Amino acid sequence: MSELRDSLAVAVEEIAAYREMLPESSVGASATRADLVAAFPRSIPTEGVPLDEVMRELVESARPGLMASAGPRYFGFVTGGSTDAALVADVMTSGWDQLAFNESSSPASLAFEDVAGDWLKDLLGIPASASVGFVTGAQAANTVGLTAARLQVLHDHSWDVGRDGLRGAPRVRVVAGAERHATIDRTLRLLGLGESALELVPAGPDGAMDAESLDGVLKDGATGPTIVCAQSGNVNTGAFDDLRRICDVAKRHGAWVHVDGAFGLWAGASSNLRHYVDGVELADSWGCDGHKWLNVPYDSGYAFCARPEVHATAMGYTASYLSGQEEGRHFGGGDFVLESSRRARGFATWAALRGLGRSGVEDVIDRCCEMARRFAEGLNAIDGVDVVNDVILNQVLVRVGDEAVTQRIALKIQEGGDAWLGATTWRGERLLRISVSNWSTTAADIDRSIRAVANAVDQIRRA
Repeated sequence: MSELRDSLAVAVEEIAAYREMLPESSVGASATRADLVAAFPRSIPTEGVPLDEVMRELVESARPGLMASAGPRYFGFVTGGSTDAALVADVMTSGWDQLAFNESSSPASLAFEDVAGDWLKDLLGIPASASVGFVTGAQAANTVGLTAARLQVLHDHSWDVGRDGLRGAPRVRVVAGAERHATIDRTLRLLGLGESALELVPAGPDGAMDAESLDGVLKDGATGPTIVCAQSGNVNTGAFDDLRRICDVAKRHGAWVHVDGAFGLWAGASSNLRHYVDGVELADSWGCDGHKWLNVPYDSGYAFCARPEVHATAMGYTASYLSGQEEGRHFGGGDFVLESSRRARGFATWAALRGLGRSGVEDVIDRCCEMARRFAEGLNAIDGVDVVNDVILNQVLVRVGDEAVTQRIALKIQEGGDAWLGATTWRGERLLRISVSNWSTTAADIDRSIRAVANAVDQIRRA
């Protein structure tokens, strides 16, 4: 065991050193994927090596390709960086190596999911009676939610999709906003419904679904099994669909409402932003990410369902060898997610929530939004740079020129190392896209990043 203890001590020191350097680190990697691969042996070595040698090679080989994405000046992909409590809990999770399938495989894993799930529902305004599946992220959360939706809306039309599949089934309509996230489309492919099942509701100027048009879209289509997909937090603008209005209209048409709230659902944890998710409790299923605004490590998302029995029927299964899956058991764990063999995701989420508390979560959300507004104000002050969205949340869209100029400026910023942000296409225009989601981002980080944008703009225009 001494070899293990020594290597764990090395790992702790390496992790701590990496974390300590984040505030001042160059945000981008110093080596490319091809560079890193070229340094490895071309085939698997014949003989193994001691643990200390494995650790040395791991660190030395990975270090040049690591991003400082856990740090305060990474503004890509709406991702936060793990809080200290969440990080340590995640390390413990790996060390404990629990199978979080059911109570028989790990009582602790399920208990922490039970408690953390209740806390999440309370924070986000989701009914306490809803079920919670601890999934890998927003894609899995949307897939689980829409799988439950498919089961129920077909059942409402006398079709058992679990038994009979989709061949010969009534056609399922899926109504969504024109600016839904691409994970919705992907889920429809995975579920066999196909992208052609989509019926689009126009988006308003901010990218949110035009809720007033929803009734007409539902009336114009054929009567049958219907799912309405709403969005909390447009991935470009941060805008919110009107959940109360959408749920009211959808329910009159007998539709299931799923809310894709990958990052926007966290507005419910802030007294200053909660009005954006008014009516959230009226939906039937919800998807949310933990590795975004809760700032827990990756492989953390949440699928909520207002009908736990539907959720479990859609996702769960039994087999003769599976201890703890007998009838009459309490639902949980593998009943609500896609995987059976899965890590105990509840530990890190519980630790993040316990470390922050209600007020701490609210503070993270509010400060990120404040920093996004500061970012927008600073960029608007640069000649020839314009913020094109109303910054109501943590998303900032920035016009710096045509597509070629925008791409060059984004690359210049990334190469400079002071900040990392990407580009997006919105309404046919290529723009810089900034997502402020990290718990540790300060005003100084924002000001430094504004200077990085200004310098990149100046260099490209002088070239």
